[in-house]
Amino acid sequence: MRTAAYDILPTPVRRSLKKMGRDIRVARKRRRLTIAMMMERVGVSKTTYLSVEKGDPRVGIGIYGTALMVVGLGTPFADVADSARDDEGLALDEARLPERIRPRSGEPAL
Repeated sequence: MRTAAYDILPTPVRRSLKKMGRDIRVARKRRRLTIAMMMERVGVSKTTYLSVEKGDPRVGIGIYGTALMVVGLGTPFADVADSARDDEGLALDEARLPERIRPRSGEPAL
């Protein structure tokens, strides 16, 4: 069932979610885990778990993360928005650095 939220998602986001769902399904099958086993380990209903394997954007990110951990794919969200790897943000910060720093009036210079 398509929703308004699905329709406004950018195409690359939709494709990424579908790929993640397929990847989870493939990982589950490689490990010979049944859907029932995954439902129990992730802690969701069959409908919700099947939505995970379809890459449904209505499923919470925590459920996707749990499914990834269950199949042994680690914690992929840990580095998704890692500020240390944000090259553009770091460049912007560096560009905003002042040329010269003066002590405020009344503050002793070191």
